[in-house]
Amino acid sequence: MARQRFLKARTMTDCMPSARKRIAHCCCGALRAETIDEPIVVAACSCQECQRRTGSAFGIGTFWSPDKVKIEGNATRFVRTADSGGRVVSYFCPQCGSTVYWEIPDLRPGWLAIAGGAFGHPDFPPPTMSIWERFKHEWVSIPVSQHLNGQPD
Repeated sequence: MARQRFLKARTMTDCMPSARKRIAHCCCGALRAETIDEPIVVAACSCQECQRRTGSAFGIGTFWSPDKVKIEGNATRFVRTADSGGRVVSYFCPQCGSTVYWEIPDLRPGWLAIAGGAFGHPDFPPPTMSIWERFKHEWVSIPVSQHLNGQPD
């Protein structure tokens, strides 16, 4: 029922027919992030925390200007220290536990990251960089132009 209300609700891109709109959401659909335009950058991250967060060998982070994102639904906040030493503030659905978005205020103030898999679209832009490759599993090959052992400057 809530999902139907969301789909029928007016969105921020209703008055912007030329803007590309995407919707990311958690497994149960209660926590959503609606974006317009394209992300600033898409990165594959092999840090140990992204591996734990996703339950996979790496995570895909899509980074946005907050004015291009509208968040709907309740989120639980979790703060941790990143491999870089800065804070990462993750927001996940209190119902299903899926991480949908996060902030890295000490490293990328003013940016909002959304989990690439939360969009669920095969035509989503691919990563252009692979970060924290010093933790990358040897069997993983990520076809990007920029490979970094840590965080980009």
